[in-house]
Amino acid sequence: MKTWLYTAVLMGLTALPITAAAEDKFTVQVGGLQNGHFAQRHLLSEAYGFGCTGGNIAPTISWKNAPKGTKSFVLTMYDKDAPTGLGWMHWVVANIPANVSALPENQPLPQGALQTRTDGGTAGFMGACPPKGQNHRYEITVTAVDVATLPNITADATPALVGFFANAHALGKAKVTVRQAR
Repeated sequence: MKTWLYTAVLMGLTALPITAAAEDKFTVQVGGLQNGHFAQRHLLSEAYGFGCTGGNIAPTISWKNAPKGTKSFVLTMYDKDAPTGLGWMHWVVANIPANVSALPENQPLPQGALQTRTDGGTAGFMGACPPKGQNHRYEITVTAVDVATLPNITADATPALVGFFANAHALGKAKVTVRQAR
């Protein structure tokens, strides 16, 4: 009986740090989803010519428990299933200040943050718009970096250039995937 009780107490004590560590995990959330999918207002608008009729409004993205030493964040939204052979980058925001933990829907970016080019060729948000009959995975990633400003990044920077410097300075990443069909 004593051995069983001793083992149970030890197991309980060793589980405590694991639970605390799990609660401190760097995570990201997407607000405004409807049944796990983007709302109509978050989809690409007709103006882009891809056949979607959304509002092209970026959803609220929030994150918590950034790694120690974080000086800024980089946010990306990537369609892993786009029929390009390379996927499609829908949104890239660099140099988000370390004291920011969310980009609210339809609000200006915090001072210092910079939207760069998407795979559509322009800076800014491009809503989801999978081809008809397809179900795509949109991966939203927040990367915590060890510099306040990524080097050599302007509004005209390509997603690949931002990704290179974000990964070179990464302290940690938080990811969430949203599925969208049409």
